[in-house]
Amino acid sequence: MSNQLSRTLKLRDLVVMGIILVQPTAPMPLFGVVQTEAKGHVVTAVLIAMVAMLFTAISYGRMARAYPSAGSAYTYVGNEIHPGLGFLTGWSMLLDYAINPVICTIWCSKAAGNIAPSIPYPAWALFFAALFTFLNLRKIQATARTNTLLAGAMMLVVAAVFVAVARHLSPGIDYGKPFYDPQTFAWNHLGAGTALAVLTYIGFDGVSTLAEEVEDPRRNIGKAMVLICLVIGVLSALQVYAGQLAWPFGEAFPDIDTAYVYVAGRVGGPVLFQIVNFTLLIATVGSGAGGQLAGARLLYGMGRDEALPKSFFGKLDAKTSIPSNNVLLIGALCFIGAFSMSYQLGAELLNFGAFIGFMGVNLSALLNGRRAGLPAKAAILPALGFFICLVIWLNLSTLAKMAGFAWLVVGLSYGWWKTKGFTKTMRFEG
Repeated sequence: MSNQLSRTLKLRDLVVMGIILVQPTAPMPLFGVVQTEAKGHVVTAVLIAMVAMLFTAISYGRMARAYPSAGSAYTYVGNEIHPGLGFLTGWSMLLDYAINPVICTIWCSKAAGNIAPSIPYPAWALFFAALFTFLNLRKIQATARTNTLLAGAMMLVVAAVFVAVARHLSPGIDYGKPFYDPQTFAWNHLGAGTALAVLTYIGFDGVSTLAEEVEDPRRNIGKAMVLICLVIGVLSALQVYAGQLAWPFGEAFPDIDTAYVYVAGRVGGPVLFQIVNFTLLIATVGSGAGGQLAGARLLYGMGRDEALPKSFFGKLDAKTSIPSNNVLLIGALCFIGAFSMSYQLGAELLNFGAFIGFMGVNLSALLNGRRAGLPAKAAILPALGFFICLVIWLNLSTLAKMAGFAWLVVGLSYGWWKTKGFTKTMRFEG
């Protein structure tokens, strides 16, 4: 009997799985903060972010051909550039994994407050941090069928919003204003909004981890990621465009973090308000629990490889075979983070780490092309991807960059000590 995974996944399977991973309603939780930062240019920010992700997806595809069984940014960077930079990329990914369930806790607590406003925010924060932890300690995960059904339900909700917005709009509305408003446009504001809008696409690269189960991974992994970015980008642009038409920039939201829920309430009344609120709440619970599990696994892999203290991080529960120490640690971070940062800051911190990975993948693809003897024009796309990602990364807020750089300094110091000046390999598995 073969111990290899069966290569049964086709291109369409990868695209569907990628859309489910990213979620069809991905831009809705971000709508308020991106609109505020971009001064009303949410659609433009989402589309610019899509261009950056498309270039990065092409670079992922090139690296998937070079490493058909790897599928991780830190592996690409470590092999193509330098093991120390590979470690730093992995350390940045750890920031992503740690922050994702935190911002999900914040958003779920706000959304639940819309359902039961008599329950205070701290109680909801404790509830959702505990819920994510309970689900992971009990090994309760949504099946692929459940995720597909949820994605289908989300698409129906998105369609309902589109219909409600179309009915709500009045004659004489300026349909071009969401793309460009000369009264509020400024490149620095657009850059700040785009740096947040990228969160819409986070997770598109998840299909790269399925390389060993895909028919012709050298071709299909990269093509799937490009198609995922295109589908999510177009769908996201339509959603925020509808939201912008229904709630123009300049009108304050009752709550900026759940702004799209109030857009739904304006165009569809209390019923659509609660439907969208509940749908996004369920979707974010899934993201939070999944993010916590992924973070716990990454910490376990680092502990198992002795990149972190093995006695704590590399330990599995004897009964459940779950890295329970790591699950509990991230659960505590979720609760603490719900009070120590805003949803916007958390999103920017997550993107801080993600863009280090994206820049690393683009640079790795550029160097890999040169080593493989590809023509000079093959360097154009990864070079553009690196440059655009760098510009967006630099447009993150000063506070997010300060916190992110502090995280990098800690990681760099630890990695230098652990590997004796990066003379030894430190692998991140998980």
